[in-house]
Amino acid sequence: MPLILPGNVASATAAAGYDVANSVRLNNADSPKLAKTPGGAGNRRTWTFSCWCKKDYADASNLLCLFGSRVDGSDNVHFGFNGDQLELKIEISDTVTRVKSAAFFIDCSSWYHIVAKVDTTQATAANRVKLYVNGVVISHFATEQYPAENGDTSTNNACAHTVGDSGNNSHYFPGYMAEVCLIDGSALAPTSFGEYDSDSPSIWKPIDVSGLSFGTNGFYLDFEASDNLGNDANGGTDLDETNLAATDQTTDTPTNSFATWNSLTNRDAGNGTWTEGNLRVVASGGDMSRFCTLPIPLNFKFYFEVKAPIVGAQAGCGVTTTHDTNGARNKVGENNGYGWKFRGAAAKVQYYNNGSSSNHSSNNVSNGGIVGFAVDTANGRMHMHIDGTYLDSSDPTDNDPNSVVTGFSTTVTQYLSMSMDTSGTTEPINEFNFGNPVFSISSGNSDANGYGNFEYSVPSGYLALCTKNMADF
Repeated sequence: MPLILPGNVASATAAAGYDVANSVRLNNADSPKLAKTPGGAGNRRTWTFSCWCKKDYADASNLLCLFGSRVDGSDNVHFGFNGDQLELKIEISDTVTRVKSAAFFIDCSSWYHIVAKVDTTQATAANRVKLYVNGVVISHFATEQYPAENGDTSTNNACAHTVGDSGNNSHYFPGYMAEVCLIDGSALAPTSFGEYDSDSPSIWKPIDVSGLSFGTNGFYLDFEASDNLGNDANGGTDLDETNLAATDQTTDTPTNSFATWNSLTNRDAGNGTWTEGNLRVVASGGDMSRFCTLPIPLNFKFYFEVKAPIVGAQAGCGVTTTHDTNGARNKVGENNGYGWKFRGAAAKVQYYNNGSSSNHSSNNVSNGGIVGFAVDTANGRMHMHIDGTYLDSSDPTDNDPNSVVTGFSTTVTQYLSMSMDTSGTTEPINEFNFGNPVFSISSGNSDANGYGNFEYSVPSGYLALCTKNMADF
């Protein structure tokens, strides 16, 4: 099934058709949702829900809900990933029906386009519910039960409608959502919301939905107003926001996917708790590491930041050619990696070159300090600054060899990795910023192509790690 993969977007300098500007980041631990209750009933038999989403993690046992509508425990709808299988459950007067995919959707690096098309007026039972992923209809099911002909669902009734939750405050979706649409009164195909790319016909991409007829109780969430993430861009009643903040608006979208840390590459995942769209981690109990969702193109220079309130532990970032989470320890620099590490109670800086290390005893990272990384894969170098001051006054723009990790391959694809280590007596926190910070930015700097939001200036020639920037490489 075609996915929204790295490199699917046009270059930053080329015309690229329709662009999605924003998404919302839903942090499962906060119990976030958007909700409204329509003032009256619309069409309860015929409707469509469509959204784009990027999951934080695979979950084999729980329901991660994208949309719900609920009158009570015997009259409700939920739609989302149930044990990583796509499921639409419709309960009408205590009669429960489910359509659940046989396929599992576990990818945490790509954007999915998800559509539920419902029309209970259809005489053929199998035509009353259709589910689609990235433009393709689901035809193989683990569970296949259809609502009764002319059944009145809770959707478009005068009851609570929720995005990011099932409606009973217990099944929150962890990840990113964009271009959320509820269509009241029409059963629409996915071609109303997306299309195949003309240059890469296996790639499904968004189209402008602003001209659709959303009906009486339908809505369109584009998340372009950071102070009103529940704004209905179609002009209807806005959705109320619960446990969402302005920093939950992101530019990580189906048309420009930014790097995060990939939950499928966990090493010793029990030693770290990840939140905020895989950008914030609290480590405890021992070693843990992850790899980035985007492989680094050759001849590419990129910049990112880490807010590092570190006490009594180790944390680092680096590059490696070994994308492996099994067997030997894959902490930054301890096998074949190249990178920087903040070590010990004073957060002293060490750098690693293919396993060998050296201390920068005079350079400490304070709690809450911002550490910047400028990674140059064209020359095999990595520069680092602490609160804007590059170590040993190195200059990432002139290939200065001072205070850089140097010598990693310029001909083999590198993977960005991170690691943390704590004995359990402390819980160090790292917050990563690839361009969509989870913490407040006091200044605000983008790269030369206008992407990303960083605390410190992006060095000339360096870019945010996102698919728009990577496409030229």
